[in-house]
Amino acid sequence: KIRIGLIGCGGRGTGAAAQALAADPGCVLVSMGDVFKDRLDSSLKNITDQFREELGEKVADRINVPPERQFVGFDSYQKVIDSGVDVVLITGYPAFRPRHIQAAVAAGKHIFAEKPVAVDGPGIRSVLESAALAKQKNLALLVGYCWRYNASMRQAFDRVLGTNGQSPLLGEITSVHTTYLTGTLGKRPRKPEWSDLEFQMRNWWHFTWISGDHIVEQAVHSIDRLAWAMGDRLPKQVICLGGNAARTGPESGNSFDHFAATYEYAGGLRAYHTCRQQDGLPSDNTDYVYGTKGHAVINGWTARFPMVAFGPGGTKAEMLWDGKGDPGDAGKMYDDEHKELFASIRAGKPINDAERGANSTLMAIMARMAAYTGQTVTWEQALNSKESLVPDPLSWDMTLPMPQVAVPGKTKFI
Repeated sequence: KIRIGLIGCGGRGTGAAAQALAADPGCVLVSMGDVFKDRLDSSLKNITDQFREELGEKVADRINVPPERQFVGFDSYQKVIDSGVDVVLITGYPAFRPRHIQAAVAAGKHIFAEKPVAVDGPGIRSVLESAALAKQKNLALLVGYCWRYNASMRQAFDRVLGTNGQSPLLGEITSVHTTYLTGTLGKRPRKPEWSDLEFQMRNWWHFTWISGDHIVEQAVHSIDRLAWAMGDRLPKQVICLGGNAARTGPESGNSFDHFAATYEYAGGLRAYHTCRQQDGLPSDNTDYVYGTKGHAVINGWTARFPMVAFGPGGTKAEMLWDGKGDPGDAGKMYDDEHKELFASIRAGKPINDAERGANSTLMAIMARMAAYTGQTVTWEQALNSKESLVPDPLSWDMTLPMPQVAVPGKTKFI
């Protein structure tokens, strides 16, 4: 048996626990923790109901979380880690993930950590230290950049990069542009009984200190694929435009609703990312990859999955490859990342991709820093930044004023 503990019982945590249970028949969910009891209760009910349909009365063999292993509060993560588990699923708020990862590695636990792994430079430095220690201890530390575990997407990027026995279809990569254009996320009006902290945490994806802003929390998937297409080279610096044009109300916090980043690499190469959370506008979640022999259009959500590659003229007659991957892979990738994680643990060769995951997260953080300040931000500046966004210590009765929206040219880099 592999005993699983869940840290963070929101929608992503509930999904991760179910995917872990489905990935390996020996996995048993034995412990859960969250800062809010209602989220823990809802998560446990949803997971149990899902597996009861499949397992019937035997559901207790796979989901065994008695009240004494249900933990609530800011220290619930440590109680889960200390509850006799083998693997922890770290899916709580992005702001807390560096501390949760650090504690789990210190305790010798294998880890699945959802992306992004941090919201600021100090958090990234902590995760990099944890990643190195996890390697020394031979612990798994897989970060949830799920597209990296998508079979059809891997096929496409193998063709782009000339890896895994494929030839580089596009020649030498000259530029990449990734997008994540979508609508706004939900808002929860303040209830009279909510403190300042609970109000912000209930609307966490709109507050930079908790989520990192949507370029870090959501669009980082596309930035990770930009890094993938660029061979995971580290950019030298980034400039980024951004602002808040359509958000309204206190529930919208202090996040921007659009970003446009330009990453510069050694040799002058440039790559681009644009993202937006505004309603009533066209959506796009496509990767455009350009090389010396042509260009490719990669989109994991469309029926034509995952990639079409064209020659220099870009016409249908010059089509280099029409990828015929399985559109269903977009849904299966969440299961597949857990299957590979648990298979690696059982084989004694645990996956640790946390350094790469931290680098992709920092690419998103440095773009946010550049947009907020209006300044060019280098990789070294972002990595060594002293700006710690997360208040410490936290308490429910603390006064936590509404954070101000950044103003480029006035907001200072720290």
